[in-house]
Amino acid sequence: MHNNAYLLRCTRTGDAVLIDAADEGDRLLDLLDGEGLTRVVTTHRHGDHWQALAEVVGATGARTVAHPLDAEALPVSVDEAAEHGSTIPVGDSALTVVHLRGHTPGSIALRYDDPAGHTHLFTGDSLFPGGVGKTGSDADFRSLLDDVERRVFGELGDDTWVYPGHGKDTTLGAERPQLPDWRERGW
Repeated sequence: MHNNAYLLRCTRTGDAVLIDAADEGDRLLDLLDGEGLTRVVTTHRHGDHWQALAEVVGATGARTVAHPLDAEALPVSVDEAAEHGSTIPVGDSALTVVHLRGHTPGSIALRYDDPAGHTHLFTGDSLFPGGVGKTGSDADFRSLLDDVERRVFGELGDDTWVYPGHGKDTTLGAERPQLPDWRERGW
C-alpha cells in the first residue's frame, strides 16, 4: 500500500524512534544499520501501519508506543501510552503527541520542533496533501477535520512540514487554503 515509515535518530545520543513499522521488516531493520532502536510508535490501529511491528520489536527489543484507544488492535502489547500532549523522547529531543480523532479513535500525529526553529509533523493517515484521511462516517469526518483545524492548523505555522502515512510530504501553507473546500466536500 506504499506506506511511509520514518526513522528519527538523535545525532548526539544515537537513540532512534521508528514511526509506523508498516511492512517489510527486513528493510526497516536494514535502515537501522546495526545502530539499534529505542521505540516504535504506531500512529493508528490499521494493519497497513503495523505489519512489521512484531518482527521489528522482536529483533530490536524496542519499546512500543501507541494511543490507548488503538493499542488493543495491535499485534504486540503497548509499553507506553501516547496521550494528547505527552512527549516521546528521542535522545536529547522529543516528539509531542497530537491526538487527531476520526480516522481511528486513537489516531495520533507526532510533532518535532527542530533546533533551527522548524516544525515537522508526522501525521499517519490523519492528514495528507489534499485532505484529511478516510473516515467511516460523517461524524468521524467532522471530528477529524475539527481536530486537524484546531490542533494542527490552529497551532502551527505555514512552514510546518507534513509527513503523511502514504505518499509525498507537503506543508501546512500548501494545504491551509483548501480547508474550506475539505469541509464543504464533506465525508
